[in-house]
Amino acid sequence: MTSEFSHPGEHAARAALGAVRAEVAKAVVGQDAAVAGILIALLCRGHILLEGVPGVAKTLLVRTLANTLAVDTKRVQFTPDLMPGDITGSLVFDAATSEFTFREGPVFTNLLLADEINRTPPKTQASLLEAMEERQVSIDGRPRPLPKPFLVAATQNPVEYEGTYPLPEAQLDRFLLKVVLPVPPRDDEINILARHAAGFDPRNLSAAGLSAVASAADIEVGADAVRRVAVAPAVLAYIVDIARATRISPSLSLGVSPRGATALLSTSRAWAWLNGRDYVTPDDVKALAQSTLAHRLSLRAEAELEGVSVAAVLESAIGSVPVPR
Repeated sequence: MTSEFSHPGEHAARAALGAVRAEVAKAVVGQDAAVAGILIALLCRGHILLEGVPGVAKTLLVRTLANTLAVDTKRVQFTPDLMPGDITGSLVFDAATSEFTFREGPVFTNLLLADEINRTPPKTQASLLEAMEERQVSIDGRPRPLPKPFLVAATQNPVEYEGTYPLPEAQLDRFLLKVVLPVPPRDDEINILARHAAGFDPRNLSAAGLSAVASAADIEVGADAVRRVAVAPAVLAYIVDIARATRISPSLSLGVSPRGATALLSTSRAWAWLNGRDYVTPDDVKALAQSTLAHRLSLRAEAELEGVSVAAVLESAIGSVPVPR
């Protein structure tokens, strides 16, 4: 059902963003959940964390999606010696004018790929906090606004904890979504090998025939439309009750905060809009609950020792809340 009050350009924007998913499939097999997650983050003006073992196409996915959007994109490989100024930019002395001029860092872009964000020390990780939350960078006391749209797509590997710096809870909370990229099923893996055997080169995406099918304007139109998606009082209460259920779970030391509940509201609205509806259903909430909330939860030590997973605890909390009719 589509609202009769849809604004001009909304249908075109939805179609363009829908076409992104088909375009990405030319280079990346499967991983549709991660593509949808990045689109939802763009529509909600949020950020996304992609986690997976090495080799499941995290970086390729973001590079491919950037190629399908007519937006500026930059990539930063996070390393232990990376400094905050390497991301935000810094003041550089100009001998010709005897003045300091600001040289923009890679954060001044529309889509920033923060590759292996947990390989850099906390001080450098924290340099992204202001940019992610305030959409600006302060250098020498002067705030400098970032372009619109602005999205940080960060990747991290879950297995290589030697020489890594796990993101603290406060920074994890800044990510609207966290999507875990699984190892592909057998049929998809055969498809991947068949593409490589036929000459696909992940380092040369232009040869894959990718084209930009959506623009920054489509994202802005979509973002405005998402904020008009209706949410019934019963669905609002459902989101709050899920958040409150995590706070009383005996397995969790940290439940979902009001910011987490607000994030679930935003992502549910975006998912409803992408699926052509102008209202949110409880199924939308359930579909986005894991990727929006799981990374905001912390297990108690005894639950970890028992081998309990955050995903299972969250699923149990969601199951304990009556679904509105």
